[in-house]
Amino acid sequence: MTDTTAKTSFEFTEEMKGYLSPGQTAFQDGYDQGKTDGHYFMFHLTIQSDDLDTFLNNDRHQAAAIGWVEGDLVGGRRTVDQGVFNLFVDSADANRKQMLYRLFFTDSNGQKLTLSGAKQIQNNVGPDLWADTTTLFTNLFKGHVEAEQEAKAKVYATGILHIEIMDFAKQLTTIRASGDSVADRLHAVERFGGFFLGALWETYKPALTPKMGAFVREIPLYTLEGVKDAEVSTHPFTAADRLGLSLLRFQRAPSKDVVVLIPGLTAASDMFIMPEHYNLASYLLDQGFTDVWTLDGRISNRYSYNLQRHRYNVDDLALYDMPAAISTVRQAVGPDARIHVISHCFGALAFSMSLFGKAVTGIRSLIANGVSLTPCVPLPAKIKLYLGPLAADYILGVDYLNPHWRRDPGFGAGKLLAMAISAFHHECDSPECHMLSFMWGWGFPVLYKHENLHDVTHRRCGDLFGGSGVNYYRHVLKMVNAGNTAVKYLPNEPRYRSLPDNYLADAADIQTPCLLVAGQDNALFRDSNIVCHQRLEKIAPGRHELAVIPDYGHADVIMGKNAAQDVFPRFVEFLNKHRN
Repeated sequence: MTDTTAKTSFEFTEEMKGYLSPGQTAFQDGYDQGKTDGHYFMFHLTIQSDDLDTFLNNDRHQAAAIGWVEGDLVGGRRTVDQGVFNLFVDSADANRKQMLYRLFFTDSNGQKLTLSGAKQIQNNVGPDLWADTTTLFTNLFKGHVEAEQEAKAKVYATGILHIEIMDFAKQLTTIRASGDSVADRLHAVERFGGFFLGALWETYKPALTPKMGAFVREIPLYTLEGVKDAEVSTHPFTAADRLGLSLLRFQRAPSKDVVVLIPGLTAASDMFIMPEHYNLASYLLDQGFTDVWTLDGRISNRYSYNLQRHRYNVDDLALYDMPAAISTVRQAVGPDARIHVISHCFGALAFSMSLFGKAVTGIRSLIANGVSLTPCVPLPAKIKLYLGPLAADYILGVDYLNPHWRRDPGFGAGKLLAMAISAFHHECDSPECHMLSFMWGWGFPVLYKHENLHDVTHRRCGDLFGGSGVNYYRHVLKMVNAGNTAVKYLPNEPRYRSLPDNYLADAADIQTPCLLVAGQDNALFRDSNIVCHQRLEKIAPGRHELAVIPDYGHADVIMGKNAAQDVFPRFVEFLNKHRN
């Protein structure tokens, strides 16, 4: 009698080769430095499953990875003690799947190590199928690190591995399947091939503009409900150029260590007090920092200053907003309190410029997320920095770029632009998210990794990030063109004479320790803070620190649903170090 319950096994062999480098934290930097230093790395794996039906039907499409890794960083050829491979796993992006590798092994000294690699299978603009399926972004971690532990782990080495074309051709010949007959085995191989090619077709096939998702405001606009058990007060102040701005104060008790939170461009206090998850302000209060302030400056979504054509630049924030805000806090907390600052994106850029330009003094410590004094952007984003302000001011004739345009009633240039942008963004059904990616760089998406956001946060991203005037882009472009260095926008303008032309010029004099934070997958400012730390380390060795957060992007470092577990403890560790 034939056993109808017999399982069909299958396997194939894969080799990937490239370069890794210790001490690097950006994938491309790790590859480039590893190639320069000769840190060649490869693996040879047999991907094996004893049950093809389970492999194909389970959402994780998981198989064992058996074989070895090889490289001088691990002491030669080392056997994989335990390996897992996942093929075409769904991600939080509707149009992106992942191939995941996790290999546990030990180096020649007996040190436990983990290789974690991911291929990102996503149909972006341009031909990318071959690159996506043959490029493995790779981290090495000390110890045996599970997926859920990565964001809190420190990267030991990083880089990129590739499948070479001849190895790929060889790989195709290694596909094997069990079966009672040749026909059975061929049928099993056909099923696996059909799944593989079908998944690629689903990802890379032509697609229409995604249907616009519904929007119902679930969380009140500008709510303060996210912070419990704190006395909340508003502290208005006036900048020296006569703009009215404000701070929110969340206080449980007087404290000698006061924390000021500064949001990015078009964000607001709201990014720190989100009620849908454990937010940064609440976390700090619970950790004993019982006096927390949030700034709403001229770039805040809570004010209308960005919803008009203007010529503000980042020097205005550094010269006017930041000193006035810190002065307001200082008047309230007294001369003996230690003021710590946690800043994000444009707020981090502007505050770093204010601090290193000596417009702000008396800061005990600074945490800057995403960017500080060395803005770096990918080439497509740089091209947009050239063309965007010109198009907005002189072609489209719009006063600002608005993430809400596609939902606006009526019709106009902005709505037409938003519809065109959504035609290229298939990662989600939120037109606000699409517009934010268009406004802030190059990526699908740009500002965050979808998987790190609470669903509610993603649905209300148009509330959390508002419209933006485009003149700030001109200043960022000047910095990028100035060797990725924060420089003054109008060096001959008298009102900025107190600011330096180059904000790194007096970096040796600035005693305030800085923690430069970078999501390893930051699509907006890439490795800006990694570059900044490298430069500051040459100027003032050991004064400043760098924290790279694996599996995080840009704004999700602050706004992520699990940031309180993955990221905020690192902030508090730094703050505690500088309490005295």
